[in-house]
Amino acid sequence: MEKGNKSRNVSVIKDADGNSIVMINDIIFKGKRSLNWEDVEQYLKDYVGEFYSIAEDGEIIYIGTTLLGEYAGSVYTKKLKGAVAKAKANAAQGIPEMIEIATNGVFEENRKKKHGRDAKNGWYRYDTRFGLPIYGEDDEITGYNIFHARLLIRHAGSGKKYLYDVMEIKKETSKSCQAEALPSENPFLDSYLK
Repeated sequence: MEKGNKSRNVSVIKDADGNSIVMINDIIFKGKRSLNWEDVEQYLKDYVGEFYSIAEDGEIIYIGTTLLGEYAGSVYTKKLKGAVAKAKANAAQGIPEMIEIATNGVFEENRKKKHGRDAKNGWYRYDTRFGLPIYGEDDEITGYNIFHARLLIRHAGSGKKYLYDVMEIKKETSKSCQAEALPSENPFLDSYLK
């Protein structure tokens, strides 16, 4: 899939319970000690002006410029370390699909006075899931880590809903899989779907 001049290797699969997972098949943001969040922000610029529909309820979610700074520089992002920080950075590749598979939308009133203007009609939180590859010593994929996340959507005074941030990212330890379990073209998918 192409977005702007960036190639994306992303697909959506169903787990054994019929729930969708966005599979992000490349790790493009790497860093032994820290991530360059400016690179993530630059990557997200290609989405600005786009919109996507949540399959579950038909809501249209827009991508505005506010996402750039929040995704890469929010208080939540600044607190992230290690694997969860890398997961959030690389999840940027799957933003369109993560919106499309989002479920369980919940409305919230504004909690902070400063959001009275940009989220005049409050907030929505949706659940979403994504997977990232685990690489072995030979740079072959040995499995995938599955993560749960919450999409934070601001409901502007214009009536439009905008993706504001991706938060509450947690690894689903029971859903992380080893690829070596089954010999097939896509061992992870075979083992995960059984």
